[in-house]
Amino acid sequence: MTRPDTHATVPRTWKKPPFIANPLIRYGILILAVIYLVWAFGSLPFNWARISEGLPRAARIFSGGFPPNLERYELLLTGFKESFQIAILATLLGVFLSIPFAVMAARNVAPMPIYLVGRAVIIISRSFHPVIVAILFVAAVGFGPLAGILTLTLYSIGFVGKLLAEEIEEIDWGQVEAMRATGAGYLATLFYAVFPQILPRQVGLSMYQLDSNLRASAVVGIVGAGGIGSTLMNAFGRYDYDFAFAILLVIIAVILLSEGISGWVRKKIW
Repeated sequence: MTRPDTHATVPRTWKKPPFIANPLIRYGILILAVIYLVWAFGSLPFNWARISEGLPRAARIFSGGFPPNLERYELLLTGFKESFQIAILATLLGVFLSIPFAVMAARNVAPMPIYLVGRAVIIISRSFHPVIVAILFVAAVGFGPLAGILTLTLYSIGFVGKLLAEEIEEIDWGQVEAMRATGAGYLATLFYAVFPQILPRQVGLSMYQLDSNLRASAVVGIVGAGGIGSTLMNAFGRYDYDFAFAILLVIIAVILLSEGISGWVRKKIW
C-alpha cells in the first residue's frame, strides 16, 4: 500500500517586486502626490468665465480653417524653403561644433579644467528654450533667418554635445589603451580609437537633430527668427485661418516625410 505524497509541488507564480519595497513609503508617496495635485489644481487661478467665452471663439477659428486655402502656395513654399535652409545650416554647424565640446565634456578623455569648461558650455546651451534664445538673437542681429540659424545652432550644440559626451564616457577603453601602447598621440587616439566607436551614434543624433530643428524652425519664426513660423504668425494676424490651417497641415506632412527619410537612412547605415 502506497502512501499519498504529502510534499506535492505547488505551482508558484512570479510577481514583479515593487519599485519601492516599503509599503508605508510607497503609499505615503502616492498620498502626497494626490494631495499635491489637488492643491495645485485648486490654487491655480482658472478664469472659468473667460474660458467659457473663449470656447465659441475657438470654434470660430477652427471652423474658419476649413477648407484649407492653398491659393498662396508661393508664399508657403518660400517660407518652407527658408525653414529648410535654417534647419540644415543650423544642424551642420551645431553637429560640427558639438564634437569638440563633447570631447571637452567627456571626463575620461579630458583633464578637469577642460572638462569643466566643456560641461559649462553644454549646460548653458541647454538651459533655455529655443524661443527665449531666439528672442535674444532677434534683439541682437535683427529679424530674419540669421537669428534662427544662431538659435538652432546653439540648441544643437547643447543636445548633441551632451549625448555625445556621455557616449564617449562609455566607450571600450581597450582600443584607447592599444593606441597609447603603440605611442600614438592624443589626436591620433581620438581619431582612430574614440571617434570610430561613436560614429553610429553621431549619425543617429544628427538625423534626429535635423528633425528637431525642422520643427523648431517653425516655432522660432513666430518671434521673428525667419522661416515658415513668420508666415504662420502673419496669417493668424490677418485672420486668414484657412491659410494658417494649410500651413499647419503642410508642417505635419513635412515632419512625417522627414521622419520616414531619417528612419530609412538609419536602417541603411546600421
